Amino acid sequence: MNKETRIQKIEELLSQKAWGQQEIMWEDDLQLMPMYKVRLEYLVYNKYNGRILSRTKSIEQQYGNDFIQVEKDDGKELVEKLLWESKPDRNKKTKEDIENHGQKEVGIITRDGIIIDGNRRAMLLNKINKEGKVRNRDYFKAVILPVTLEENRIEIEKLETSYQMGADEKLGYNPIEKYLKAKNLQQKGVSVKDISDWMGESKSTVDEYIAVMETMDDYLDYLNYNGIYTQLDGREDQFINLTKWLSIFYGGGSVKVFDGYRDGDVDDLKIIAFDYIRVKYEGKRFRYLGYGQKQNHFFGNKEIWESFKKTHFENISTIYDEEENINLDSANLTATLNKRDGNFKQKAQGLLEDNLADHQQKIFNQRHKDEPEKLIAKSIDAVNVAKNNKNVEKPDVLEKVEQLNEITTNILHRKSPQRLLRQVLNLLSSVTVSKHAEDKESLLECVKDIEKETYQLEKKIKHLE
Repeated sequence: MNKETRIQKIEELLSQKAWGQQEIMWEDDLQLMPMYKVRLEYLVYNKYNGRILSRTKSIEQQYGNDFIQVEKDDGKELVEKLLWESKPDRNKKTKEDIENHGQKEVGIITRDGIIIDGNRRAMLLNKINKEGKVRNRDYFKAVILPVTLEENRIEIEKLETSYQMGADEKLGYNPIEKYLKAKNLQQKGVSVKDISDWMGESKSTVDEYIAVMETMDDYLDYLNYNGIYTQLDGREDQFINLTKWLSIFYGGGSVKVFDGYRDGDVDDLKIIAFDYIRVKYEGKRFRYLGYGQKQNHFFGNKEIWESFKKTHFENISTIYDEEENINLDSANLTATLNKRDGNFKQKAQGLLEDNLADHQQKIFNQRHKDEPEKLIAKSIDAVNVAKNNKNVEKPDVLEKVEQLNEITTNILHRKSPQRLLRQVLNLLSSVTVSKHAEDKESLLECVKDIEKETYQLEKKIKHLE
């Protein structure tokens, strides 16, 4: 049914006795408006409904703004699918309730039949009506606004936002939708103050929504996922944290960052954070990148940050180089990108985890640098765990064992020569040699060198006063 026909049918309905009345905040005044039972066939879904805005925007990014034509069957079916998938469990319960008791909450439509509030309920009624198991479910209870969508877009946007994003209703929404809604309203010229009034939020909260959405857009741009908002799902908390860090760090001068940092360093932090966000890295450990006072995160210590950054880019660059190009013509781009992100996660997560854990230990070490007993005790525990592993005999591991031994030897040499000599004696007495040792000559050479050093040391000790 086209727009003109819908207007005609609804005008005929308006000439009849109203089913009831309901107060609606319209043009900044609480007005009593008539309610009617409108046949479902007279109605059109709002494809930019706040519940599915990220989904419809993602689809239009791929196929164009005219792809979802809600007046046609395929467009209508697509919107119904998106509405159902937005909250399937909740939809099942509401559908059952409507089947048993009818539509309880009254919706709002324009004079040309576009659903401003109640898209989900209308979808469930259409589903029930199509199944044909329950009678008298082929109409939608609604207040009819005195205008078409085109006649007063801003006032309708205001009404729609206040109903869709009110404190009670938005609990049932995908978390990403509120950020996208705030961004879209701002792009339409609505002030932050008005957005905050319409959404029932403080101005500072709306400012935060817009800032977080900007970070989200940067993330999508970084991955060449521009406008595919479905790829933000499950990542809200990390984006909130990252946005706060960026707002504090950019511009220089933050006392929470290592001395002398530049905006280019903050850019590196953002890119590295994007990789952790991509694999949906757990929120609390994600904070080690930049959360809190400088002693608590990597970005607060230049040496630790440079080491962490170097390892990260060395690990991740190869994975990105090997990624296939994005198939924008995919029949299901969201599924394609989810698979792509899944492959990235499979290859990268272990590397990201190891790098974070290694530098988390360095943060611990720095924090407890004045507690050597605690640090050395942890090292002993770690070596005890590693000593019986078969890989401990690998050359690169043995090299690190030698480094460790050199460090401990230097400590004993500085503080207690007697302890050092006892350690040397214990080492010599513990040496075992094979009966058929192939390195006999080198062993004998080492023994002679030890004899020489021992003789020289004996002379030095005898001459002590």
